[in-house]
Amino acid sequence: MSVVTKKVQGRRTVRYETLDELLAEAEQLATSNIRTLGNWSLGQNFKHIAMALDSSIDGSDFKLPAPMRFLMSLFMKRKFLTKSIPPGFKSTAKFIPDKTSTEDGLTALREAVARQKQESKRVPHPGFGKLTKKEWEDFNLRHAEMHMSFIVPNN
Repeated sequence: MSVVTKKVQGRRTVRYETLDELLAEAEQLATSNIRTLGNWSLGQNFKHIAMALDSSIDGSDFKLPAPMRFLMSLFMKRKFLTKSIPPGFKSTAKFIPDKTSTEDGLTALREAVARQKQESKRVPHPGFGKLTKKEWEDFNLRHAEMHMSFIVPNN
């Protein structure tokens, strides 16, 4: 039975200012005793974040119609670049990772972070349209924070 992620209790508050901070915490969590509160394993969370990072360079097959992109850019873009993204959004099948080991997911995340640093090209966001490299990074960090909030160290 699937967990309804928008109703999960006990999530962590997570905030990243840089991709290096995200990767450093992922490295730490990969060697820690943790529990996941959502539907995905630690490796799947890492892989999903990596896939999202890569999509800012490679694009995706999903794109909202122009009127919706305009409205989202006007009314939601700033919030999604600066505030935590709420859980519960259903991702497209392309971004749902298969069962993935922690090490494989971490490797994918390392590679995706390296690409973000090496490549300057960014594609339009499927909901917000054209974003700068910094705006894409901010969006990706807010997205990563939401997923990483479901990973809780066991003390």
